[in-house]
Amino acid sequence: MFENEMNLSFLSLSENESFARVAVASFVAQLDPTLEEINEVKTVVSEAVTNSIIHGYPEKNGYIYLNCKISGDRMELIITDHGIGIKDLEQAQQPLYTSRPDLERSGMGFTIMESFVDQFHVTSEEGNGTTIHMVKYFKTSKRAIYSEV
Repeated sequence: MFENEMNLSFLSLSENESFARVAVASFVAQLDPTLEEINEVKTVVSEAVTNSIIHGYPEKNGYIYLNCKISGDRMELIITDHGIGIKDLEQAQQPLYTSRPDLERSGMGFTIMESFVDQFHVTSEEGNGTTIHMVKYFKTSKRAIYSEV
């Protein structure tokens, strides 16, 4: 089965959110995704990285780590920060909850991410950061088609 992997690390600056989104979209392009699938990937990356920037590092910059693996028609995406972590993960995953109402945040980031991927899991430890682990299967993968020939 085909395997490929990409690792990125970058500072938690808002201008790096678009970089991360485009980098992952470019990487998964090798799977020949539909426009809808590529937009879903861009959205989950944007939501995860923005959460790390705004919530993980609210008072100082830190690093965000992105790991993307492709195997067959499967993309595994792990986004980690070593920021302040989430005090109450169950509460944070509730739709419309935000720890930053001062920034007019919608509180839908986790809900949006979960709706666009096939598997979604968040781990966090207060004071030690957060990891978001997502898996998405692509319907129209060139790799899957070629492996059948």
